[in-house]
Amino acid sequence: MCLYAVAQEDGELTPIHYAHYLTRAMGQVGLIILEATAVTPDGRITKNDLGLWNDAQTTKLRDLVTDLHQLGTKVGVQLNHAGRKAVDAVTPVAPSEQRYSPDYRQPHALTIAEIHGIVADFRSAAKRATAAGVDVIDIHGAHGYLIDQFLSPVVNQRHDPYGGSLRDRYRLLHEIVTAIREEFSGSLWTRLSLTDYQTSTQQNSLSEWQRVAQWLEADGVDLLDASTGGLFPLKPNFPVHDGYQTKFATKLKHAVDIPVSTVGLLDNPGLCEYVLQNHQADLILEGRALLRNPNWVATADLALHDHHLKRDTFNQSYYRGMNER
Repeated sequence: MCLYAVAQEDGELTPIHYAHYLTRAMGQVGLIILEATAVTPDGRITKNDLGLWNDAQTTKLRDLVTDLHQLGTKVGVQLNHAGRKAVDAVTPVAPSEQRYSPDYRQPHALTIAEIHGIVADFRSAAKRATAAGVDVIDIHGAHGYLIDQFLSPVVNQRHDPYGGSLRDRYRLLHEIVTAIREEFSGSLWTRLSLTDYQTSTQQNSLSEWQRVAQWLEADGVDLLDASTGGLFPLKPNFPVHDGYQTKFATKLKHAVDIPVSTVGLLDNPGLCEYVLQNHQADLILEGRALLRNPNWVATADLALHDHHLKRDTFNQSYYRGMNER
């Protein structure tokens, strides 16, 4: 969940980030994935986002990772390029010259040489993430950002090796995964948006997303992070309820042998446990629930009364706060 807290606009972690993430680690979160972190300045969603394109950013990330590890938490970083949704970019870019909405600027259609440069940016960021000691890299291929734009048959109107067929639209993501895998030996994830909330048949079908999932598995991705939406300024065109996105994760699970995570209004511990026990997904990712309550894990433990899997609070003082009145 982006904090938009980089007031200096330099992409570096701030005291706000340290306090935010260390608090969640003290709340016994098992894995913290840092917010969308841009691989290049013009790839930021906003100028107040994190980046991982220089040494100063890497040093601060390494310090945070070290502290989180000392608290027993694994750490991931979500690498991203916002493409046409980079609101503060000097020149927003995309596969084709289609703006996200009338409120956004028209993007520059990337040349093949520029595409190769972006793949190199992801490689460099992965090398820096390795130097910082992260356990997970999550490639942000969802929510209408650059990779999602290339995967879309609507937004991607190219007539070169990076457009046309699904396989060619996948080419950018394939090259990014390959480049990162050459630099990073940890757990590699990819986030995908499995519907664009359109009623037309132009968007990728679920069977096509299953094919993309299979290609990602073959390319060395360890987990698929299933989400929805973001490619267009549209709201879901189906009922929104607790766990409303999990059905998409389940569809991916039918196509691959690697784990699949789910998100989306999953702050009810009982529902989360139901999803896991019924093999609808392999992992629950919490965003807003942990913004509301840094001790959500302990709260979930109390709600489930699961003594066999009981997770201790950070220390005795926290235990008394959770269990005594």
